[in-house]
Amino acid sequence: MPYTGFTLHHTCSHLDLFPVLTMPGWSCLVTGAGGFLGQRIIWMLVQEKELQEVRALDKVFRPETREEFSKLQTKAKVTVLEGDILDAQYLRRACQGISVVIHTAAVIDVAGVVPRQTILDVNLKVSFIHELMETNAEIHRETLGRVQKTLLKIGRKNRTQNLLEACVQASVSAFVFCSSVDVAGPNSYKKVVLNGHEEQNHESKWPNPYPYSKKMAEKAVLAANGSILKNGGTLHTCALRPMYIYGERSPFISNIIIMALKNKGILSVTGKFSIANPVYVGNVAWAHILAVRGLRDPKKSPNIQGQFYYISDDTPPQSYDDLNYTLSKEWGLRLNSSWSLPLPLLYWLAFLLETVSFLLSPVYRYRPLFNCHLVTLTNSIFTFSYKKAQRDLGYEPLVSWEEAKQKTSQWIGTLVEQHGETQDTKSQ
Repeated sequence: MPYTGFTLHHTCSHLDLFPVLTMPGWSCLVTGAGGFLGQRIIWMLVQEKELQEVRALDKVFRPETREEFSKLQTKAKVTVLEGDILDAQYLRRACQGISVVIHTAAVIDVAGVVPRQTILDVNLKVSFIHELMETNAEIHRETLGRVQKTLLKIGRKNRTQNLLEACVQASVSAFVFCSSVDVAGPNSYKKVVLNGHEEQNHESKWPNPYPYSKKMAEKAVLAANGSILKNGGTLHTCALRPMYIYGERSPFISNIIIMALKNKGILSVTGKFSIANPVYVGNVAWAHILAVRGLRDPKKSPNIQGQFYYISDDTPPQSYDDLNYTLSKEWGLRLNSSWSLPLPLLYWLAFLLETVSFLLSPVYRYRPLFNCHLVTLTNSIFTFSYKKAQRDLGYEPLVSWEEAKQKTSQWIGTLVEQHGETQDTKSQ
């Protein structure tokens, strides 16, 4: 029977002297481990065979998350690390003795709330790649050439991500990057993409910080595939592009429900013109586990290295508004039935507000309620197939739509109860 793995707590961003395992088997570092997706990955990861240690890294962990990790039934050691992903030295130390990195840490903001530089720092933190030469120029020459060539094309001359540098220094052999469907678009609400796939090479053209930073980070990760590690080994990388992720503890759904409860149970209408294929958080976590297995499997790895994969599941294509309603209607919540602006007019209003924001920027920071990117993102027909992930990774959704819907709805019920604004009765 498995036993509960003990947890080490590190709460500073300096070079803590936590132990490096030298036992047979493998170990994994998960960044963003305290987040919505990161926690699910940890829960699944600890059940993997021959896993010796999981390092869960995030800037801050909620007390309840720490407690959940400490109670995990696993033979692997679970080490909780609180540290800043922008601290290059801390990252290098965190990567020592690690076999695999799953990188999920990111600032997700499409509304313009978070300052642009903050998003770029976290999602695309860069430093001079010449630092790699200080240790062993001969080993890194091939790595530098490959990455620099790609980064020149994308306008980041002689730079790469801190975490990739740390992996090269620590001889981490596999790197799985949690990207986003936002790196593919949509670029226009007028363009329809139904059941899209990887070979179509969709790419976001938006300069907004979130899609831009995720796109550039993904390019850097895939460019690093085949890099020569400090120990002479080879780094293998891949990226996963999940659709909009829903499920229990979703911060986006939580905000939507709380806002509705404050508005007499009326859900805001923001994406009724869209058709998307949302994906359940448990299925996204499962795809990351399969990507790790694939990169570690000598037979499967050659087909996965340097590739990206769209991750969806069997959730029916629907608008974002319909999804929110379907998940919450059991608790008496309902969509706003009042008149709304036609989509073309809404887009041009967003453009006007962005123009005003730009003109005021020298003297005042005005944040529009919505922007062109947000209007396009939430009102486009934009769905993708998971067939490539099915073929290469062996991906099949673990959780059905009915089960995902039930679990998410039950969790929404707890939100309704917690905020003391339960509707008269559950709808029949």
